[in-house]
Amino acid sequence: MRRTQQIAAIVIFILVGFTIYGLWATREPLPQVATSKANSSVPSAKSLVDQSPLKTARELAQLVTTPEERALAQQALHLADYEVDLAFDAALRQARLHPPALTPEAKEAQGRLQKAQKLLATDQDRTRELAEQVAKTPETRKDALEADLIQAQADMELDQDEVDDAKEDFIRAGGDLTDRIQALKKEHEESTHTSAAVLPSGPEPAEQVGLIHRATQWRTLHQKQLQLWQAKSAAESSAARLSAEHEALDAQIDAAKSSLPELSHHSKKNKSNAAAPRVSAADKSQADTANLLKATEELAEDQKTLSSFDKRIETHKELATVYVQWIDLVAAHQRAVVNRMLIGVSIILAIALVGLFFSSWVDSLIKTLSMDRRQVESLRTVVRVASQICALFLFLLVIFGPPSQLGTFLGLAGAGLTVALKDFIVGFIGWFVLMGKNGIRLGDWVEINGVTGEVVQIGPFHTVLLETGNWTDSGHPTGRRVTFTNGYAIEGHFFNFSTSGQWLWDELQVVLPSGQDSFLLIDALHKKVSEVTRESAQIAEREWQNAGNSRELSSFSAEPAISVKPVVGGIEVSVRYITRATERYKLRSQLNQAAVELLGGKVEKVTT
Repeated sequence: MRRTQQIAAIVIFILVGFTIYGLWATREPLPQVATSKANSSVPSAKSLVDQSPLKTARELAQLVTTPEERALAQQALHLADYEVDLAFDAALRQARLHPPALTPEAKEAQGRLQKAQKLLATDQDRTRELAEQVAKTPETRKDALEADLIQAQADMELDQDEVDDAKEDFIRAGGDLTDRIQALKKEHEESTHTSAAVLPSGPEPAEQVGLIHRATQWRTLHQKQLQLWQAKSAAESSAARLSAEHEALDAQIDAAKSSLPELSHHSKKNKSNAAAPRVSAADKSQADTANLLKATEELAEDQKTLSSFDKRIETHKELATVYVQWIDLVAAHQRAVVNRMLIGVSIILAIALVGLFFSSWVDSLIKTLSMDRRQVESLRTVVRVASQICALFLFLLVIFGPPSQLGTFLGLAGAGLTVALKDFIVGFIGWFVLMGKNGIRLGDWVEINGVTGEVVQIGPFHTVLLETGNWTDSGHPTGRRVTFTNGYAIEGHFFNFSTSGQWLWDELQVVLPSGQDSFLLIDALHKKVSEVTRESAQIAEREWQNAGNSRELSSFSAEPAISVKPVVGGIEVSVRYITRATERYKLRSQLNQAAVELLGGKVEKVTT
């Protein structure tokens, strides 16, 4: 294993350790929800009094996603509705005991209302009297009375309209607070009981897998938890505010109770002072009794208000407790989501770790194969790319999860990718063709689309050549790298050697001047070429015979062939011989030098 692979493995092991710790930390099960019976009440309302607990409970009820949350939401709705009922009762009691001072506008509306009510009462009495008279009057005199009765009824209707209008003006001006609260309470009680309707009635939403969906789910739960914390804080603040009012009222009641004996003592003192000039003893006794009765009634109402405070404080505390349980439940769901996210992360790390060790194992396995170096490199590239594509697919599957409509998704994605990535797809398929038996390898001299060069890189999509010119050139690189999309392996054509030795035919051309012994020079030149290329020719014959698998190649010979033709000024001798593509220039130089020496008169040395 290389050093980079060792470092990557160590990092992955460290991340796996952190992931295991996270799985252990988030292993706690969901808390059990105790469904306690809350005070029965009717939900729904818009109110003058503080109805925010019910409104908050309704908003939170719409966020329910599990049966456990549904039970807690129902408790919260019941408690919040009960608190609103208590708030209505407390507001009505407060309005009766301490009616607000009327504004000038309200006083004017109240005067109009009283005047209209008196006029209505007068018209009602007159209508009733006329109706009685009509019943007692003979038929001959009924017509006039019936006309008066109809007129009286019309006047009564007009008076009723005036009363209603004045009453609305009085309410709008801030008067008659008791009637307003009663009307709102009636609306609250007569509204549809929508506690169950507020809760989501459909089945529990299907769980979506994938790290992206888990992250979104965690964020949703986090937002829900923040709202629950706000609702809990509001319930605790309301309980604290009501507790302060309870303490103040309790102190007021204690002070009122301590003043009752003084009132009785004052009554006794009045009874003993019978000679008082302006108020008689009987009058003083009646006044003291009335004051005592009024104080007692106020004290009784205050005691009821105090009891209402106790109930409301307890309700807010229970509501805060329900929200605490709900917060714990949401936190448990968050831990479960984090746990599943960590499972996904552990899967990704496991895939990376397996891929890393698989790559190292494949490298060590390929080294043991008895194959050509270029074939080994090609096999290693194929295995590496295939494993990387597989790992990438698994990574995407863990991160995004499987698509809900897999068939439709694959069809549309395949059609779109086929159109948009046509060249890349064809090039990728061409890569497999090039990696096959009749393909090309690194170091091969090939010709692609008229460009000749040595193959320096074969990728999944591109082939790179180091340009060397055409076959008649010296074979030196031009210094240019030429890149082709692998689609030429399918849509076009390419030229490559048929054997791994990259054998090709080359020619040595010599012009023998007239006047010399041409046959002796030709024979010496042929022997020299045969001597230099004998070993190469034997290897080339074997490789071509193995590559061709045909009867024609079984009798093929790679021995040098010589041809002679007369030209102006002498004889042109061409010796055709076999050579490796990479050694062509070097061998040609060597043979040219030998030909020059032969022409210089060293035939005897060569022949001997």
